[in-house]
Amino acid sequence: MTPNMVGFSFLMIGVFLIIGKVVRLHTKWLRNLFLPSSIIAGFIALFLGPDVLGRLTSQFLEQGSIFYNGLIPDFILDVWRPLPGMFINIVFAALFLGKKVPGVRKIWNVAGPQIVMGQAVSWGQYVIGLLLTLLVLTPLFGMNPLAGALIEISFVGGHGTAAGLASTFENLGFAEGADLALGLATVGILVGVVAGIIIINIGYRKGFAKHVGGKEYFTEEEKERLGESHGFEMEPQVKEAKAIEPLAFHLSLIAFAIVIGYVLQQGLILLEASTWGAWTDVVLFPYVPLFPLAMIGGVIVQIFFDKLDIHMYIDQNLISKISGFALDVLLVSALATLSLQVIGENIMPFLLLAIVATVWNVFAFLYLGPRMIPEHWFERGLGDFGQATGMTATGLLLMKIADPEYQTPALMGFGYKQILFEPFVGGGLVTAASLPFIYQFGPVVFLIISTVITVFFLIFGLIKFNPKRKGKVQTAEQSN
Repeated sequence: MTPNMVGFSFLMIGVFLIIGKVVRLHTKWLRNLFLPSSIIAGFIALFLGPDVLGRLTSQFLEQGSIFYNGLIPDFILDVWRPLPGMFINIVFAALFLGKKVPGVRKIWNVAGPQIVMGQAVSWGQYVIGLLLTLLVLTPLFGMNPLAGALIEISFVGGHGTAAGLASTFENLGFAEGADLALGLATVGILVGVVAGIIIINIGYRKGFAKHVGGKEYFTEEEKERLGESHGFEMEPQVKEAKAIEPLAFHLSLIAFAIVIGYVLQQGLILLEASTWGAWTDVVLFPYVPLFPLAMIGGVIVQIFFDKLDIHMYIDQNLISKISGFALDVLLVSALATLSLQVIGENIMPFLLLAIVATVWNVFAFLYLGPRMIPEHWFERGLGDFGQATGMTATGLLLMKIADPEYQTPALMGFGYKQILFEPFVGGGLVTAASLPFIYQFGPVVFLIISTVITVFFLIFGLIKFNPKRKGKVQTAEQSN
C-alpha cells in the first residue's frame, strides 16, 4: 500500500463527514436524535461498503473490479480498520487536559450520590451481562465468555470505547466482539434518547419532572451544537503559547500525555513479567489497551501545569476541538468497517444483550434514583441514565430537557462525577482490564468480584444517601 493510498483514505473520511453533515442538516428526525454527523457518516459509509451495497455490486461486476465490494475500495477499508485503536488514545489523553482538577472533598460533596449510583449501574452491567452469558449465551449459542463484558463496554463506554478495544477483542480470540459492541453502542444511543424522552414526559405528568418547560427545550442552533460537539461546550482560555503555533502546542501536549501512558504501559508489562506474571504464569497488562493509561498521562500533564501555575496556557476549547476531530475520525472509521454479517450471525445474543441492558438501566434510574440521590433525583439521575446508555451527550441533553433553566445542581454534579467515574468504568481502567481479566481468570471469578462491588455500592448508596434515612437523621438531630 502506497503513501498516496493512505492519504487518499484519510481524505475520504472528510468527504463522508461532509455528506453526513448535509444529511443531518436536511433530516429533522436525525437532528432530534442528536446524532452527530460522524455517526451518520459512518453508517452511510457502512451502507456503501461490502456488507450492504457490496452484496449487490458483487452480483454484476467481475471479481477484482475496484467497486466489486461496493463504492468503497478495499484499500480504504484496510486503512480505516486500525484507526479506532489509534485515535481513541487522543480522545482519552485529552479528557482531563485544560480542566483544573478540584479537590476530592469538593467532588464528593457535590457529586457523591451520582458517583456511587454510576458505579453501581456500571458494575451491575457486568453482573447482568455475565449472568446472561453463563446461563444463556454460552450454553445455548456457544458465545465466547468475553461477551459478558459487552454491555458495560457498549452502553457505558459507547462507540469510542467499543472501537478502541477492537484489538483487545482480536488478541483474545473474540474478534467479532468488537462488531457486536459497536452495534450495541448504537442501540444504546437510541434507547437513551427515546426512552429518556418518554420517561421525562411521564415524569412531567406525574409531577417528578418539576422544571420542564418555560421555553423550547433546544433552539435549532443548540441542537446543531450539541450534536456536533458530542455534548461538550468549552470556554476558551486567555493565553496562548506564542513561541509555537497553538494547534501544534496542544497537539504536542496530547502526544506527550500518550507517551507518558505508553511508558506506564510498558513499565507495568515489565513489572508483571518479572513478578507475579513469572510466579503464576498469568499476565494481564499485555492485553490492556493504551488509552486508559493515556488518560492518566493527560492527568499528569495537567497536574504539572497546575503546580507550576501555567494552566492558563492550555486552551480547553482547542483541546476539545482536537479531541472532537479524533472522535469523528474514530467513529467514521469504526462504523464504516463494522461487520453486519457478524451481528446477523449472532442476532439472538445481540438482541438479548440489548434487552437485558435496557431493562437494567431503566430499573436503576426509576428504582435506585429516588433512593440514592437525595435531592433533585429526577434531573440528576437522567444524566446518569443517559451516560449509562452510551453517550455523555445523551445524559447532557436529557438533563437540558428536564431542567432547561439549570435550576438544579444536576449539571454541576454530572461534571464532577466524571472525575471519579471515567478513570475506572465507562472506558477507564476497569473497562480496559475486564476483557483480559475474564480471559485469564474466567467469567465466574469476575462475576463474583462484580457482584460484590455492585452490592457494596448499592448498600452504601442506599444507606448513605437515601432521602428518607437522611430525613429521619435530621429530625432526630433537631429533636435532640
